[in-house]
Amino acid sequence: MAHEINTLFAKLWQSYVAITPSAFKIHKLLEEYEAKETQQASSLVNDHIALRTFNADKVNLNKLAQHFLNLGYTEQGQYNFEQKKLRAKHFEHPDTRKPKVFISELLIEEMPQQVQSIINKMLTRVADDAWQQDDFLYSGKHWQVSLQEYEILVAHSEYAAWMSVWGYCANHFTVSLNHMQSIHELAAVNNKLKQAGFTLNTSGGEIKGGPEVLLAQSSTMADKVEVEFTDAKKVVPSCFYEFAQRYPMSNGELYQGFVAASADKIFESTNSK
Repeated sequence: MAHEINTLFAKLWQSYVAITPSAFKIHKLLEEYEAKETQQASSLVNDHIALRTFNADKVNLNKLAQHFLNLGYTEQGQYNFEQKKLRAKHFEHPDTRKPKVFISELLIEEMPQQVQSIINKMLTRVADDAWQQDDFLYSGKHWQVSLQEYEILVAHSEYAAWMSVWGYCANHFTVSLNHMQSIHELAAVNNKLKQAGFTLNTSGGEIKGGPEVLLAQSSTMADKVEVEFTDAKKVVPSCFYEFAQRYPMSNGELYQGFVAASADKIFESTNSK
């Protein structure tokens, strides 16, 4: 079972860094810094990944979650993002070193009719049994959209626009600060990244949350990648890298959940503006 989990996350990582070269560079930068400071080979621990989808029956949140439930994960939290028209759940594995999984879905029926039409047209291209395939979570997009359609989506939902370009893949991976040996504060990671020339998401502050909510998070802004639409090419946001620091609860154990107010700002790492 562990091998299956490791294989799935390895495949998700491969598809993710293929469109997020900055994540590969940051991963290498932090691992090399750890190795230098600790004088031993070091590998970063992934706190969680995030996946996006629509609340349509054949691709909804629960369909994506089934892949993880089959590997021993259980649902541990639910979240609503009313302004962004999203809902989400997070899942955990009994082995706490296995990454947590955060899955969100866009509530199509709460979008303007024009947006609904574009999304529904996209979803007609997805086979009814596509979600059951082993590679579905990193299968990318199953449709084509025009630049005009993309621009309509961007105007109403950056999330929908992102989905129209990238489809099914990890939206981000997350470095666990709690497992790092040489850096123990999120601000120190942020400073190292800025010194290396990476751009951070400053929506709601560089650090979202903190000890008072038992979780502090920061992230880069998404890489920009040239994409071919049906009628034109355009440089658009792909994925980003996140960094999480968890704090102990009253029982001494690290908090494992998520903070909706912080996650709301993390979503904006893929904004096109």
